This record gives sequence, structure tokens and C-alpha cells, in this order.
Amino acid sequence: MTKDKYAQVRLISKPENMLKTIYTACRTCYSADSPLNIYDCDSAQDEEKMLKLISRVVSSGHYSTIEHVQVSFAISNISRACSHQLVRHRHMSFSQKSQRYVKEKGQFDYLTPDSIENNPELKEKFDAFMGKISEFYLELTEAGIPAEDARAVLPNATSTSMVASLNLRELIHLANLRLCTRAQKEIRILVKRMCDELIKEEPWLKEYLVPKCERFGFCDEDKSCGRMPVKGQ
Repeated sequence: MTKDKYAQVRLISKPENMLKTIYTACRTCYSADSPLNIYDCDSAQDEEKMLKLISRVVSSGHYSTIEHVQVSFAISNISRACSHQLVRHRHMSFSQKSQRYVKEKGQFDYLTPDSIENNPELKEKFDAFMGKISEFYLELTEAGIPAEDARAVLPNATSTSMVASLNLRELIHLANLRLCTRAQKEIRILVKRMCDELIKEEPWLKEYLVPKCERFGFCDEDKSCGRMPVKGQ
């Protein structure tokens, strides 16, 4: 079994001058001055001024200005089901624990969904089934079957880890989609922890790293949770 219930996340890399970098990109589009002068000038040190311009530019849909910022996270204790959802997102880079080269020894770590965890009878059967899979996996590898082939029996519940990097535009998009109540709980928690890690360093991002309904004031899902008015109604 896994030691902790949900994802472990740490922000391991971000630009030192994130706000100033984005401000410079925004200002460059509307100024005859050079980016070097904009970045170096004293007025660019005014945080309120920078935030006001960034808000106006991003609200207008000029998202290229926030693509210049890249952040990286160390992520562990998520299921393969969760990682498969995460890697569907574009403009992200992943370095994930390989099931070809990392051979499981003993009972592999796995995550149990809450719906199963909360049903004692099914939880017992689930754990027993994971045990049987582990035994067969070991039987395969001990018989000389390569890990890259033996992994065929490992389930989506198997725990994995990765380093994930993305630009700020994609992180905002990720948050807007995956913090929605319609997203699966495991990935909601993962993305929330990613956002919280960055917000600790850059509090001004709190208003952007939210579900899309909170950011835009309406829900565009075909099945709304009722938190916000449905678009067009």
C-alpha cells in the first residue's frame, strides 16, 4: 500500500523574476521602448502597476505573454490512472518512473479510490486482488520475463512518480479544467497541490489558478454542479 493517501508535490523550479518577466512581455507589445529598457527601468519594480497591466492583457486573451514562464514540479504517489490523465495535456514535459527499467520488488505501491476505500468488503477484495497481481508479476520476472513485458499485468492503480514542467499559460488552463468538481478527485487534489505550491511563492496567481467557472463567472459543462450559473441561461 502507499504510505500517503494523495499526491506529494513540490515546486522545484521557477523563474526568480516571474512577475517582472511577464510584465516585460506585456509592456513590449504596447511600447516603442526595448524589452531591455522595460525590464531594467525603475517603474517596472512597481508591483501594483505590473499586476494591473498583466490583468488587462490576460483578460483580453493575449495569452502568449504568460508562456515565457516555465515551472517544474516533483510529483510522487499518484496512480497510473491519474498520470494518464495528466499527460493528455499539451505543452507539458514529463519524466516519469519507467515500468520498463524499474522492476517492482515485493508488493507494488498502489492507490485505492475513495469509493472503494469506503466500502470495507470491497476494499478487502481490492487489496487481495492487488496482492495476487503482485504475486503473478513476481512470478513472471523471476521466470526471466523482462520487466517491460511483465508490466502488462500491472493495474491503473499502480503508484508512479514524475517531474512535470509547463508554462504558466498551460498551468492556468490545467487548473481551470482539473479543479472543476467534474474532474476525478485524485487529479483535482494533484492539481490543487501544484497550484498551492506556486501560489506560496507567487500569491498574485491565486485569482487565475481556480476552476474555470470561478474565473469566468459561469459554467460551460454539459452537467453543472450548480456552483455557478450555466452559460446561456
